[in-house]
Amino acid sequence: MKKWIIGLFAMLMSVAAFAAVNINTATQQELETLKGIGPVKAKAIIDYRSKNGPFKSQADLVNVPGIGEKTVEKLKADLAVSGSTSTAAAKVAAKGAAATATTAAPAAQQTAKQAKAAAKAAATPATPTPAAKKP
Repeated sequence: MKKWIIGLFAMLMSVAAFAAVNINTATQQELETLKGIGPVKAKAIIDYRSKNGPFKSQADLVNVPGIGEKTVEKLKADLAVSGSTSTAAAKVAAKGAAATATTAAPAAQQTAKQAKAAAKAAATPATPTPAAKKP
């Protein structure tokens, strides 16, 4: 089982390594598939391109706050400024979103069940306990 999990992880990482992400059209989840790009940097990329227009080259990414030349150099093979985000990157992003949704769903169901139980308990009038008789 352990080998299977390690193999699956390695396969997912190799798919992410071959993904070309178009920084002009990618969603936040697609940008987050890039190594070293988390939610904050992905949002910064999207905000920058919304304010300044599309990137003309990969090197323009250094103008985004929080992204330096070293980061751009590391990501160069995985970036594109034209075309669409590759299917592999889109699949990785979709899997990440699906995993988040499936882990959040049970928690939401549990919260709904708890709220329903609390409402039921609040609606039920409290019955007084009978006083114990003295002998």
